[in-house]
Amino acid sequence: MLENKINAQSSAELAREEERISKQKAMALFEQDMLADKKAGTLDTLMFIHKTLFGDIYYFAGQVRTVNIAKGSFRFAPVMYLDQSLKTVEQMPQNTFDEIVAKYVEMNVCHPFREGNGRATRIWLDHIFKTELKMVIDWSMIDKEDYLLAMERSPIRSTEISVLLKNSLTDKTEDREVFMKGIDTSYYYEGYTAFDISELR
Repeated sequence: MLENKINAQSSAELAREEERISKQKAMALFEQDMLADKKAGTLDTLMFIHKTLFGDIYYFAGQVRTVNIAKGSFRFAPVMYLDQSLKTVEQMPQNTFDEIVAKYVEMNVCHPFREGNGRATRIWLDHIFKTELKMVIDWSMIDKEDYLLAMERSPIRSTEISVLLKNSLTDKTEDREVFMKGIDTSYYYEGYTAFDISELR
């Protein structure tokens, strides 16, 4: 179990409290327009999102990891090369849909944090889309298994994730329901389903 600030006594308790607290923080991100003055597509903005979501739970929130991590047989960017990899990703262009997706895929390969990468990076991705294209993703339109498989394959071939994201673009960038349903879906992808965000006000 990861060291935490909330004195959780079990992995189940930690997961439940992490979901509850970080979903409330995600709500605040939207309702207080906390990303309005943040530059889209930067590591600083991703770190800010991560710290906002998880700062009350983990000591490492908003900090680039110092350990190697893997998911299944896939190893994310080694710590030894992580700083340089993150600088490279940050400098990638983000003017078109395809450029933004390519940047997202590469940031996922970096996986800069110990925990919470997917949830933070999907918000970061939407912030880029909103800034550059005046669009966001309606995550509730993307099936969990389709998304996870597409992301798993994306370092080799990003066509699948591109199609899923393109088919789910919406211009409802300020729509509260689109955002809230998107957060619930994003958490569902990672197995967090104890709370509906609409019940956490």
